Amino acid sequence: MSSKLNFKNSLLSKSATVISMILKGLGQIMLQENSITGLLFLVGIFYGSLTMGFAALLATVCGTATAYLLKYDKTEINKGLYGFSAALVGVAVMLFLKPTLWAWAIVVVGSALAAMLQHFFIKRKIPAFTFPFVLVTWIILFISNNFFSDLLATPIPAIAHLSDSLSDGFKSFGQVIFQNKLVSGLLFFVAVFISSPIAALYGLAGAIVSAIIAFEFSAPIDDINLGLYGFNAVLCAIVFAGNQVRDGIWVLLSVVLSLGVSLLMIKFGFVQLTFPFVSATWITLFLKSRLQKTTKPTDSQ
Repeated sequence: MSSKLNFKNSLLSKSATVISMILKGLGQIMLQENSITGLLFLVGIFYGSLTMGFAALLATVCGTATAYLLKYDKTEINKGLYGFSAALVGVAVMLFLKPTLWAWAIVVVGSALAAMLQHFFIKRKIPAFTFPFVLVTWIILFISNNFFSDLLATPIPAIAHLSDSLSDGFKSFGQVIFQNKLVSGLLFFVAVFISSPIAALYGLAGAIVSAIIAFEFSAPIDDINLGLYGFNAVLCAIVFAGNQVRDGIWVLLSVVLSLGVSLLMIKFGFVQLTFPFVSATWITLFLKSRLQKTTKPTDSQ
């Protein structure tokens, strides 16, 4: 009887660990190692699209399982570091491709590849953020566009409603995971706020600032209202959020840089995904490290 009870408790404990691992993988999409955050992200995705919700869940499981099977560091796996890029690949596939059997196979393969790329960068101590997702999705789109165009989904134009800066900010949170509904954006904001209030508020402010600047550069108002010019800013702001004044300066710099990259990519017809966030963050981190080196006090002789 005792052995059965111990087995049952062990099974429940392992199940809870796996579920926590998967949810943290989802939470890491916005750099939050928090199971509740990941759960709310999943709810928000399902609210926007059942297909995308299942794809996000499947991809996170596949990415995490790949890391486990390849014997990557267990601490990194438990933090969800091999789930978030995979999750984004899963949602992106269901956005750009028709939900056929082939698309689901691509979700599995793409999420595994994203996890392996994540490991490549982690081992070299390179802050890749969502770059593995960007690379894998670009490859999928390149192959689909050039060799399997019948797999491509027919774009359905999103309807933009009358909006305001605050709504645009929340929708920018939603667009991080390809969701254009205000409810999804609100859920994502609350999810980040639960984990880190300052990161959520900086993310909202960054999205609003980015939308205002985009408007000044005559970006399409419907796209601004849908949060398409703010989601990279959300991620940038979350990375550099902090309690000091200089943190705000780095947030502003990264937000402006990400918008600049975004505008350039849109002008030349590139699928931007979260590359503006990644490139802007890399540049800002480089500048921040250089400044810290030049201002570091020297030991007195």
